[in-house]
Amino acid sequence: MKVLVTGGTSLLARRTAEALLGRGDQVVLLQRHASPIDTTQVLGDVRDADAVAGAMNGCDAVVHCAAKVGVMGAWSEYHGVNVDGVAHVLHAARRADVARVVHVSTPSVAHAGRSLVGAGADAAVTGRSGAFYAESKAMGERLALHAAGDELPLVVLRPHLVWGPGDTQLVGRIVERARAGRLALVGHGNALIDTTYIDNAASAMVAALDAVSPGAPCVGTAYVIANGEPRPVAELILGILHAAGVHAQPRHVPLHVALGAGSVVERLWALGRRTDEPPLTRFLAEQLGTAHWFDPRPARDDLGWSPQVGIDQGLALLAEWFVAHPA
Repeated sequence: MKVLVTGGTSLLARRTAEALLGRGDQVVLLQRHASPIDTTQVLGDVRDADAVAGAMNGCDAVVHCAAKVGVMGAWSEYHGVNVDGVAHVLHAARRADVARVVHVSTPSVAHAGRSLVGAGADAAVTGRSGAFYAESKAMGERLALHAAGDELPLVVLRPHLVWGPGDTQLVGRIVERARAGRLALVGHGNALIDTTYIDNAASAMVAALDAVSPGAPCVGTAYVIANGEPRPVAELILGILHAAGVHAQPRHVPLHVALGAGSVVERLWALGRRTDEPPLTRFLAEQLGTAHWFDPRPARDDLGWSPQVGIDQGLALLAEWFVAHPA
């Protein structure tokens, strides 16, 4: 099978491409900058319909990982990548008679700030002003699901808090802030959250690619992907710091204080037109201060997928990586 993977320089897309290559598939990567992976690469942007169509040519399947993430940037940037980019991928897939599509979304498309306990993949919610990432990803997911059918078998995966060796997002930011003495826990740090070790997230992409076909139960359906091991957020953060060899004691900030501070910080960053990531946002405070873990059964039953690397094993592998890559 010849598979196009978009956003090839991201951790998830890179591991997915490696997993596909490892089992003998052909892989084409579409991204703005060259990847170290030894495979066919097309340097381009998903906002460029011609670049997407060119990369899709001759492919049997696509895993669409490319996204504008974070909280900084103009709405036009988020919309261009996370909405228009999805439209370009869907259009190119139809024209190229692609038989399998995996669209990568995020659980934040359905997160309204309340605790999620054993939740399923609720419908994406739009209309959230200021939450550019979640709003644009929700719009993009809706486009993808609307296009799904026998003529374009498509499944949506929402990997939850992906982490592992080489992660510059969750792991990198936790370690960086701890080293700078700026790491804080919202509330008592006892909110249960689930996460996804990177190898599990990549294997879910491959399983979804194999499962999605005309008439399959997963076509037109969204699935949350996670390890299925809810842990208190403080336990997870301290585990990551231990793996990194960082000894720090985060301070605790009450949830209502963190929510208010996050809103203020967001306004200050917008007024100052800053491009760096703020230390706290309202969305981040919600993520750290409320429980959110999900029912693993739908992905197991419909995709034939289950995580193979547990949280503790993942932390051990992360520690090995930090030893091999000292700061």
